[in-house]
Amino acid sequence: MAALGLARSSSRARSGPRAAAGQRFGFLIVLDFEATCWGDRGQRGPEIIEFPAVLLNTSTGVIESEFHMYVQPQEHPILSEFCKELTGITQNQVDEGVPLNICLSQFLKWIQKIQKEKKIIFSTDGQSNCASEAKACAFVTWTDWDLGVCLHYECRRKQLRKPDILNSWIDLKATYRAFYNRKPKGLNGALQDLGIVFEGREHSGLDDSRNTARLAWRLICDGCVLKITKSLDKVSHYFVSPCLLAL
Repeated sequence: MAALGLARSSSRARSGPRAAAGQRFGFLIVLDFEATCWGDRGQRGPEIIEFPAVLLNTSTGVIESEFHMYVQPQEHPILSEFCKELTGITQNQVDEGVPLNICLSQFLKWIQKIQKEKKIIFSTDGQSNCASEAKACAFVTWTDWDLGVCLHYECRRKQLRKPDILNSWIDLKATYRAFYNRKPKGLNGALQDLGIVFEGREHSGLDDSRNTARLAWRLICDGCVLKITKSLDKVSHYFVSPCLLAL
């Protein structure tokens, strides 16, 4: 459990406010990308086609802000029938979307906006010597795939600069497995195990992000102290610089 950066509180079933008091992060940004995919196992790198993010307040369980864009795939611009059926994303939606570099630029603008509004900082561990009013924030995904594989290698292939803040995150699947000591059968299965009904459409990036946020809140209420489980580098506390928005 320690290897995953997890900690179980002394009280297994705390109320939201009590459990939140021990959290390292005041806010969580939950991401769940949808990407190009095919029914066969070809040697094709996935490209993000839906880029959602939701901001969860760990003191209240409320989603306070959302970001959402459809992204235009460049390497394989025509979606497979398999992909359209799985995700519900249409060819017209990605055709009217923006290239990934533009999406990342808009995402950073959203990040800067919520940083100012919520006094958020990003940190690998939530421990900070910064001003007391600043609230630490971390990214959350269901598995390491979104940030550790999909975005990481797409940016590498396209020679795009990936924002440094996306180099560390909380893998909620690994967190769930270690905290509850059971292997979940996907996000929906994890929710069902806890008596939570999935809201929306599975494999809709935005709906998946919202439901992952609901699961994170349940973990918090059950006494799980969320910690970073994966870090690709050592990122110190910082705000997104306005100059990055020009990338």
